[in-house]
Amino acid sequence: MNRPKRIIILGSTGSIGSQALEVIAMHPESYEVLALAAWNEHEALLEQIKVFRPRYALLSEAQACSELKRQAPAGVDILCGTEQMESLASLPEADVVLVALSGAVGIKPTLAAIRQGARVALANKETLVAAGDVVMREVRQRQTELIPVDSEHSAIFQCIRDEGRFLENIWLTASGGPFFSSTVEELEAVTPELALCHPNWAMGPKITIDSATLMNKGLEVIEAHHLFQLGYDKIKVVVQRESVIHSMTEFVDGSFLAHLGAADMRIPIQYAFSYPERQVSPARHLDFRTLGTLQFARPDTERFPALALAFEAGRAGGTMPAVLNAANEIAVGLFMEGRLGFTGIPALVRNVMDRHSIEKADSLESVLEADAWARQLSNEIISKGLLKI
Repeated sequence: MNRPKRIIILGSTGSIGSQALEVIAMHPESYEVLALAAWNEHEALLEQIKVFRPRYALLSEAQACSELKRQAPAGVDILCGTEQMESLASLPEADVVLVALSGAVGIKPTLAAIRQGARVALANKETLVAAGDVVMREVRQRQTELIPVDSEHSAIFQCIRDEGRFLENIWLTASGGPFFSSTVEELEAVTPELALCHPNWAMGPKITIDSATLMNKGLEVIEAHHLFQLGYDKIKVVVQRESVIHSMTEFVDGSFLAHLGAADMRIPIQYAFSYPERQVSPARHLDFRTLGTLQFARPDTERFPALALAFEAGRAGGTMPAVLNAANEIAVGLFMEGRLGFTGIPALVRNVMDRHSIEKADSLESVLEADAWARQLSNEIISKGLLKI
């Protein structure tokens, strides 16, 4: 391809989307922005439009979209409403669609991009957690490229290359979050402000909270199951406190390949754009002479039960992962609002999972029904004071 790749960024004002634009700005000869989409951050999106001049821009929230229409420069087609996200993801001229949305809202646009035939750079783990059976079936049927952007899954993807038939286990690394050494009593007193202070990564609020509970790692376990077609017994989690090793592959002969690098999401974002080639990155390079030690530990699922809940949901299959994901999204939102304690997040998820009767997740409709059921029940449990700790 002689012309620049045309990129659509869904979630352009968030952490991943903003860093993706840094990558594009560094390589203007390789990439151009076709479309940008966000929720309601009209001022931030307007600044991005002025710099990158996309053909299309979208805001989901109506009032913010009206403001954007009033201020946007000529030549940019402004779309309004979440329902238009699928249309944007389906643009036939797109080469790559980066899905950097937060939550299950990413499912439909991801499917739209897959069906259109664009490469999907997936930074929305909830899509595969809730609807992995449906999404990966579409990927296989349409032979679409789906490149993971999560640092852990990008690491595994890069380590496997053409040796998947020799794969024995994958090892997902976790930082352990800011409370890895905290007692149960200390965890009960955690505030949103404390939970948003990740020791190694700069991320959006939802994923940062998930990292603090270790639910993020649990979601990544389910995501890895779908991406790499491995059983849950072959997916291991190890705490690597410095976030230097981003994940590892173990092969049948006892060899391990590990992906190391700075804790900088621009590396996996750029790789999803440039694959199978590599380009100079804006990220700093590691200097092994200054690293000191690399620490490893088992995750503690007694103090951090969210990881065990995710393994349980993944093994149960069907609609249970969608229920896990939806209940967690509600729980995180309630925690951020001060209506639920930090240890109440996995407790609420446990309560909802215990009440769910698993159905097959062989259609998008069944997944979305389970998602809606779990959200309604989660809110009902809290509003009626039914939470069992």
